[in-house]
Amino acid sequence: MADPARRGVGAGSAVIRWLAGRLLQTLATYALAVTLLFIMMRLTPGDPLAGLSDERPLPAEARELLRRRYRLDQPVLTQYADFLAGALRGDLGVSIAQHGRPVTALIRERLPATLLLGTTTLVAMFGIGIAVGVLQATRAGSVTDRVLGILSLTAYATPSFWLGLVLTWALAIEWHWFPVAFMHAPLLDPDAGWWVRLTDLLWHLVLPVTTLTLVSFGAVARYQRAAMLEALGLGAIRTARTKGLRDRSILWHHAWRNSVGPMLALFGLWLPLVVAGSVFVESVYAWPGLGTLAAESIGSRDYPVIMGVAILVSAVVIGGNLLADLLHGWLDPRLRPSQ
Repeated sequence: MADPARRGVGAGSAVIRWLAGRLLQTLATYALAVTLLFIMMRLTPGDPLAGLSDERPLPAEARELLRRRYRLDQPVLTQYADFLAGALRGDLGVSIAQHGRPVTALIRERLPATLLLGTTTLVAMFGIGIAVGVLQATRAGSVTDRVLGILSLTAYATPSFWLGLVLTWALAIEWHWFPVAFMHAPLLDPDAGWWVRLTDLLWHLVLPVTTLTLVSFGAVARYQRAAMLEALGLGAIRTARTKGLRDRSILWHHAWRNSVGPMLALFGLWLPLVVAGSVFVESVYAWPGLGTLAAESIGSRDYPVIMGVAILVSAVVIGGNLLADLLHGWLDPRLRPSQ
């Protein structure tokens, strides 16, 4: 019979090896993603200096000076090595279209708006999705379940930019219930009190959050419904019913607690939404976040800014997947590494 202490040490070693393997796999995936992004960026047709000339083309001498300044005259491998060396120091280069402004400064300016939009959307979509999924699970097979399933699936399949345009036309242009675009009213008094500024911000936040929530909550609802139905079929739930516990207590204190594990893993997968946001939705509502910055940079072929936003979003996406794996492995003993 194995010594319990040795079994504990062996299990701990297995967990450490598994964590180290997942971390190395994540780093390798990120390195590959950054490399592919850089190569694809350089293979994209077009001249990044073309946007610097408004009406008249740049003289050949000026164009050559700018190419040397932004090191566009160097071989691709040299540019890649320079980019990696700068990125490791926290220097992502300077913007071409915005006349040499540091990329990190541009990202810092736009990141708070994206974080606000993404965090608010994440809370709303999980709150609504969990409520709808639980309701469907408790009425599985009923008309309510089928109708909610159809509505959530339809919303999930709707393109976000199209829904954003429809909501803008109906609720902002036709009925004037909400602002058309931007994060603040253009004519808002700079000396307005904090309550006025907060109310104005929340009012501008309604349509972008509504758009992103409507096209996202359906996935959460379907996941919650499946997890809840599985939890309701557990023997512990049947035992609780035989003890005469109230339905509400069984639903939330027993069944829903057993379905939290898969939902936390799903939360890790959706966490990148906080940073990634939506290029289309931010563009529709002129929301001054990373999505709008990326769209502007793509239009002007501003390679350094595009790469800066892309590697940030890639890091959050890959990190979110790692977090989801760790949460799932921690909550589900079947997925934990064995000795």
